[in-house]
Amino acid sequence: MNGKTLVLGVIGSDVHAVGNKILEIALKEAGFNVVNLGVLVSQKEFVEAAIETSADAVLVSSLYGHAEIDCRGLREAFVEAGLGDIILYIGGYLVVGNQPWEETKAKFEALGFDRVYPPNTLPEDFIPQLRADLGLEG
Repeated sequence: MNGKTLVLGVIGSDVHAVGNKILEIALKEAGFNVVNLGVLVSQKEFVEAAIETSADAVLVSSLYGHAEIDCRGLREAFVEAGLGDIILYIGGYLVVGNQPWEETKAKFEALGFDRVYPPNTLPEDFIPQLRADLGLEG
């Protein structure tokens, strides 16, 4: 255990649970304390869970293409709750259709996400970056 707490969940009306469970297992194996909110998670639930658990980062996933709508105002909700500097990650199928990845990434960075990952990103592809963002070594 590295002492860092992560809130994990699938935002909005998305019910894709398998990847969420895989992430939970991989993050726990990597030494994180994981609070998995599951699927169909509202912005309010993410914020409340981050407050209740003193989370170090929030990891949002979305696989049904409507993340831009679901995530609009999320960073602002954390700011209003006094957690404006919390680390926010998002990954998955974030938009409908084939939009260039760089455009999608820029869209979500503009929404306040620190890191944005494309579909099919494996845990081992982002956990080193998460460790670095949280001040943990490799």
